[in-house]
Amino acid sequence: MSNCNRSTVVNNIAKMRNLPPMESCKVNNINYAVDVFNIKTMKKYLKADIAEELVETIKNRSKLNPELANYVAKAMKEWALERGVTHFTHWFQPLTGATAEKHDSFLEIGGEGEAIMRFSGKNLIVGEPDASSFPSGGLRSTFEARGYTAWDPTSPAFIKRHSNGATLCIPTAFCSYTGDALDRKTPLLRSIQALRNSVKRLMKNFSAPDSRFEVTLGAEQEYFLIDKQFYMTRPDLLQTGRTLFGAVPPKHQQLEDHYFGSIKPRILTFMTELDQELWKLGIPAKTRHNEAAPAQFEVAPIFEELNLAVDHNMLVMELIRQTAERHGLVALLHEKPFKGVNGSGKHNNWSITYGDRNLLDPGDNPHENAIFLTVLSAVIMAVDKHSDLLRSVTASAGNDHRLGAAEAPPAIISIFLGDQLTDVIHQLEKGGVLSSRASSKMKIGVDTLAPLPKDATDRNRTSPFAFTGNKFEFRAPGSSQSCAGVCMTLNTIVAEAMDSISDELEKFSKESFNEELQKLLQKIIKSHKKIIFNGNNYSDDWRKEAERRGLLNLKTTTEALKVLLLEENAKLFDKYQVLSRTELRSRYDVFLEEYQRKIIIEGKTALEMVSNIILPVVRDEIKKSVDTIVEMKKLSLASPTGIFAERIEKMAKNFDLMLEEMQTLDNALKEENYADIVNRMQALRELVDLLEENVDDRKWPLPKYREMLFIY
Repeated sequence: MSNCNRSTVVNNIAKMRNLPPMESCKVNNINYAVDVFNIKTMKKYLKADIAEELVETIKNRSKLNPELANYVAKAMKEWALERGVTHFTHWFQPLTGATAEKHDSFLEIGGEGEAIMRFSGKNLIVGEPDASSFPSGGLRSTFEARGYTAWDPTSPAFIKRHSNGATLCIPTAFCSYTGDALDRKTPLLRSIQALRNSVKRLMKNFSAPDSRFEVTLGAEQEYFLIDKQFYMTRPDLLQTGRTLFGAVPPKHQQLEDHYFGSIKPRILTFMTELDQELWKLGIPAKTRHNEAAPAQFEVAPIFEELNLAVDHNMLVMELIRQTAERHGLVALLHEKPFKGVNGSGKHNNWSITYGDRNLLDPGDNPHENAIFLTVLSAVIMAVDKHSDLLRSVTASAGNDHRLGAAEAPPAIISIFLGDQLTDVIHQLEKGGVLSSRASSKMKIGVDTLAPLPKDATDRNRTSPFAFTGNKFEFRAPGSSQSCAGVCMTLNTIVAEAMDSISDELEKFSKESFNEELQKLLQKIIKSHKKIIFNGNNYSDDWRKEAERRGLLNLKTTTEALKVLLLEENAKLFDKYQVLSRTELRSRYDVFLEEYQRKIIIEGKTALEMVSNIILPVVRDEIKKSVDTIVEMKKLSLASPTGIFAERIEKMAKNFDLMLEEMQTLDNALKEENYADIVNRMQALRELVDLLEENVDDRKWPLPKYREMLFIY
């Protein structure tokens, strides 16, 4: 990109910022869920008895009656055709990290050549995409192509619209001909089922009546927006989603003026349309705001049932990208698109409800307090025993750049409880009479305990796994990652912990239940308290303390993924029928290969950019400077040891070092030494960024950080 183009881009964007005056305050209608075949719509288009049976299937997650399919398909088609839909697709989530869809029209041709719009129960229930062209980790070979998509009735069908048409999307699971899960939804649904069984078993020990179980999720989505004209002139953003080069500008986020600041008109216009598009699909977007870094933003929904929330988050990411495009912007969902400023995460707010109460809410009476502390102890046990798995599901090439930086938790998994809950836990560990800092004496299930305040804790933004009043917020996942793997793992490890507790509770007599429960929870806390940490997770002292406690610090994706090969983890997922041994191994192979491919792409892109874009500019700058010195010497205006000469000498030295680093990076790429590729890219970047600061600004070919982060 020449300086002329760079200047043109800046000028073009500047002109766009001159928005016309507002004529009036236009209020848009909130057409919530108008493009969703939800329960309300089902009741309208289905006979009452059919609708009731289907609703019960969805609510209770019971086995689907195949005879319902034809009725549902007919109603769904009628509803969709009324809304201008011509095609349908089974919408699924393969192991690519994105969603997939193959569109088929409703169109069929009758005996006399007439058009017939047809959609059968079979079309609804099952599809057959090619299973060999998706990542499978060896579960499928190229010559073994058959795969199936199966309708998930617990996530409602929806309509995706484009400029001149619409498609009916049916959320589905995706499996191979042999029945192996090739997607993220199937293991997630299995884990929800496993956790439901464990929760019901645990609650039975507290004489709780059989009630409806639900695990909920609120996924906060962070992202960057830059003008599309900048994006199109950055090969690194186009190819990798992040800037491989770029000097940090003097002003970035250190004044803390962007976070929660007034939203710029162009961005607010985008956000307004985004909310409207999300609401049409029944996605309850609630919060929008500026994030900490310049050009960084966040959207957060109201909590939903987990499976639906995961589907919705995939749509949130897609709609952010599409809506941004219509506004001349590009959304960057990479975890670290810009060096030196905050990266983007996806905070997973996870909780469990049983009947009409949240099991992670302390409650209003001794009985509820006992249940809360038991569930809390189960989570503590689960996270301590399986911190390696929680780290593995946050592992990615992008997240390696983010975790441990100033805005994200480190790779060390720990739990934040806050002062009040930690005080209760410590007293529980010691046994005997307990008291809350803000309440009267208590003993689990015996003495009266005043309700723990809903906000019994401060917020700890440095903790990867923090209790925040009535839920746990897992802050380590990256912005581009699906919530499915994270929640699948969390569900499974908590199910195991709850079953371990139930094994003991079922041995207790009614007369001694409360006392025995207290002893059991005391034992659990003593065994697993090392995972609890309320301090600054960024500090060097915590890293040393975590090592002393024996906590893992899996800093890279390759380290983190290796835990999927451990026998104990294979046994866990196999026991709860969430992932078979072959399915778990396939995930390791898929995710490791994805990481390696991304590193190769980044390395080759970096080499190409330096060779074709940066090197010629720096070479010309050095030649121009040398020529200037020669002319100055002829006129006796320059000294061989002058400051200007020293500056040119330093630039020339960095130029030589850049050439050397290019060669070492090229060698690392040929050897496929991934750790070395990452290190060589970083070393090359440092040299290029130094040269950017010294080359004539009018000649530098790439949009700079000061432009991309502030001009939009």
